[in-house]
Amino acid sequence: MTDEKQRARLEAALAENAEQLRDLQRQYEDFVAASRDSNADDEHDPEGATIAFERQQVVALIAAAGHSRADIQRGLAALADGDYGLCEQCGRPIGEERLEARPNARTCISCASGRARGKPGGT
Repeated sequence: MTDEKQRARLEAALAENAEQLRDLQRQYEDFVAASRDSNADDEHDPEGATIAFERQQVVALIAAAGHSRADIQRGLAALADGDYGLCEQCGRPIGEERLEARPNARTCISCASGRARGKPGGT
């Protein structure tokens, strides 16, 4: 695949990530406003999950999106350096299918599978 196509794929992933972060930030702000404007004791609410719990879920999603953003930016830098598509663990090429599905992948499927089984490897 050409560098132009790889760059376009990474930039599309970065734009999607930015939109996701904006949406998550809006959700977080909504939860903060709901908890500030409510006199309800949501800790003991029999209706289900608390506002605090839902807010923390959004915080975790924001953190995950931030890590993904850093990986995408790292991919763009690697593309500029000529290292994009090489596994950070073993140095072999990352498969095109993996990069197409996950442009911010930093490891080949073999190394990622090793990590899933508790062996050294990466994402």
